[in-house]
Amino acid sequence: MPLRVQPAPAPALRSVHAALGSPTGLRGTFTPPGPQARKGSVQPALPLPLHVLDGITAAAGPPRVRLTGWRFLLRDAQGTVGAAEAMLTADGWTFSHFCEGPFVTSTETALARADTLPVTYQPRLLSMPELYMMALWLHGDTEADAAGGSPASSDLLVPLAPAPPGIAAHRPHRVDGLLPVLARRLVPPAPPLLGTPA
Repeated sequence: MPLRVQPAPAPALRSVHAALGSPTGLRGTFTPPGPQARKGSVQPALPLPLHVLDGITAAAGPPRVRLTGWRFLLRDAQGTVGAAEAMLTADGWTFSHFCEGPFVTSTETALARADTLPVTYQPRLLSMPELYMMALWLHGDTEADAAGGSPASSDLLVPLAPAPPGIAAHRPHRVDGLLPVLARRLVPPAPPLLGTPA
């Protein structure tokens, strides 16, 4: 079933358009072939709210989730060339930066696979800085405000490549199955027990 993508805040989209329209907007941003070899104009597409998950191992309460921005895939006639991010500041939405790399390609792959699932989801991005990991967060409440909420136990997380060792990229995991695995990776091992003195 198709994913239900929520529209980005208009000021966030405007900030990205303004950065793209800047004379130096894309200059030197992307690796060859770069924008000078692109066909047609580069346009923002497929806005995804970017949330950060902190406190995976916190003893009190669930992990904390906060919206930090909106990420837009950047496309031209040939396909995706990178991404642009807008962030929320005290003065409202502002352009943050352009980016490229494996997470951009991996996001496209994860979205294409998620679009074939038998259930409709609201796609979001979830960054887990404690693990240097990003995931496509497939939220079950498709009408929810994309700026809020926490991952429900039945939501799906699709780790993006490169994923941490032992975590399969592009494979959907239920939140209640994956978060405990990730939390265990962050808990330091117990010190070895000392033997009884002779």
